[in-house]
Amino acid sequence: MNATTPRLYIAATRQNEGKTTTSLGLASVLQKFHPRIGYIKPVGQRFVNVDADKIDEDIILMDRVYHLQCPLVDMSPIAIEPDFTRKYLQSANYDALVKKILKAFDRVAWEKDFVLCEGSGHAGVGSVFDLSNARVAKLLEAKVIIVSQGGIGKPIDEVCVNQALFEKEGVEIIGVILNKVLPEKLDYIAEFARKGLKRQGLELLGVLPHQQVLSSPTLEVIHEELRLTPLNQSRQYLNLVEEVVVGAMSVREALNYFKKGVLVITPADREDIILAAATTLFGQSTDGLAGIILTGSQQPSPSVKRVIEALPFPVLLAAEESYRVASKVHDLTVKTRPSDAGKIALIRDLIGRHVDLPRILKAVA
Repeated sequence: MNATTPRLYIAATRQNEGKTTTSLGLASVLQKFHPRIGYIKPVGQRFVNVDADKIDEDIILMDRVYHLQCPLVDMSPIAIEPDFTRKYLQSANYDALVKKILKAFDRVAWEKDFVLCEGSGHAGVGSVFDLSNARVAKLLEAKVIIVSQGGIGKPIDEVCVNQALFEKEGVEIIGVILNKVLPEKLDYIAEFARKGLKRQGLELLGVLPHQQVLSSPTLEVIHEELRLTPLNQSRQYLNLVEEVVVGAMSVREALNYFKKGVLVITPADREDIILAAATTLFGQSTDGLAGIILTGSQQPSPSVKRVIEALPFPVLLAAEESYRVASKVHDLTVKTRPSDAGKIALIRDLIGRHVDLPRILKAVA
């Protein structure tokens, strides 16, 4: 396996803590020192089908943003399908999986100045098939950064659990990045988290302020994840949903919620709310609602459908009732997509301003 190209393994204390956000931002700032960046996610759990291959969705994001010039299948060598673990426990093929990861890394690292490796979940994820994040980092001879949630006590406790697994495999942790810290507590958290981590022999490499926009889904995400039916031809699917309002109130009360960034979820037979939204916001392409989801088995009347078709923002139809749909929207895992240009620019800026890149480069070198 390639042992000369500098590499860094991005791990976390749990899923959805910000590994991909960190990788996305680090790739941008690293390019100032290492123009040719490679990226690999050795073991992926959320994948899409590309031709005949199963490719982790984070690979798609990184490749489209940075044009990595490497086959997708090499950047995503192992995809954990629903029956993957059962098949492995029935007939372990550890050596074959290791060989696949190492060969993929060699191809990703070919003619690259630096390789970012991204894990999946906490350090122990993958242990059931002998490829925990700690083990994979060891196989790739990579040093590790751990990303954790904002705070002091709980994040450090969780970092220490992960630290033990990495140290068991003989993997060096160069430091910790705390993510989603309330902006007004940034300096306070940085001061005491640095002290707490130092007692464990770890460095604090950065503290990222919480940005609500990064956790806000677009209408595109909601449309695709909930498999909703469009009722108009709006092109505003990149509208961010900053607030969800269930339209079960009177029209007079509903009017107070009709503002930019609001997704209204209401039964399809509440035509009074639909018409109120149209009357109040018609033609406001930038300051209007994020969108409307109509719920239930009933369709709007033909006259209301004509109004819906003229609205500038997306109007979608769901077969389920309003509160179930609202719950699903609330529980969505929001992942940055290649089309999220504003989010990507913000992520690059956050990493550039709040992460100690010189210390990272020195530790890797």
